[in-house]
Amino acid sequence: MQVLSAQHLKKVYREKKVEVPAVRDVSLALDAGEVVAFLGPNGAGKTTTIKMIAGLILPDAGQVQIAGRDPHHDSRALRSLGAVLEGNRNLYWRLTCEENLEYFGVLRGLSRRVAHQRGAVLLERFGLTEKRKTVVQSLSRGMQQKLAIAVSLIHNPQLLLLDEPTLGLDVEATQAVKALVREIAAEGRAILLTTHQLDIAEELSDRVAIIRQGEIVAEQPTPELIRQFSGTAYHIELESPLAGDRLQKLDTLGLLVQHRTVTVPDPSLLYPALEILKPLPLVGITKDAASLTDIFLKLTRTQQ
Repeated sequence: MQVLSAQHLKKVYREKKVEVPAVRDVSLALDAGEVVAFLGPNGAGKTTTIKMIAGLILPDAGQVQIAGRDPHHDSRALRSLGAVLEGNRNLYWRLTCEENLEYFGVLRGLSRRVAHQRGAVLLERFGLTEKRKTVVQSLSRGMQQKLAIAVSLIHNPQLLLLDEPTLGLDVEATQAVKALVREIAAEGRAILLTTHQLDIAEELSDRVAIIRQGEIVAEQPTPELIRQFSGTAYHIELESPLAGDRLQKLDTLGLLVQHRTVTVPDPSLLYPALEILKPLPLVGITKDAASLTDIFLKLTRTQQ
């Protein structure tokens, strides 16, 4: 089921009578259970696009639908939307965990009783029950982030906007938040993830959309995008340096040998190379693979 449909969004700002196009023509769609990483450098139009999706900025052209409703013309669409903002800006720091959940639950149309019940369930799920009476500013950064996610889920939204969910977290807290993101997606919620931590985006996303100068320049399933930009060479790492007859045979195949590493530029030569090396002990075999960081830099630096 399609949860988000944003079609041909455009937004132009005017500065000193000069038109500055922030978003030129952006289309995005998310299905239930899908995590899409929406990436772009500063000034690319990412934030403006998110604000149009969230109903905070009216697009000059194009249309947004969340669970079949337009947030710019039907406020009920926002009941299907939850958001976790960078820096936990969706929390009140002088309220307790319990009070935050109740407050935002009522704000999103729940009765106080239902908000309290749902809040208790979320606190238990996220391991925050013992901190329910603790004010937010006294929590660790990781606990604050867990609570921010819990608050975003209090009204059971179908679409979740996640902005920098692991920024500034230690390793343990980062792993916990990543696990929560996977669980939330597995429940059938669509997640639009924005982050500058591209390793996190690569690990969590099903699909990647990269925006540059107000336009989407790449949008593909994450594994396919990485495969498209990856090389075909293999690297065989040996436990000990090579010498003698094996070196000559590898050279005849046109393979590059550097100390303990044999580079095989043509995949069809991998097994002939392994036959020459047998039975020498190997450390491992790796294939040239692009990271999402490599791809992002390549696409966003082009024509800048």
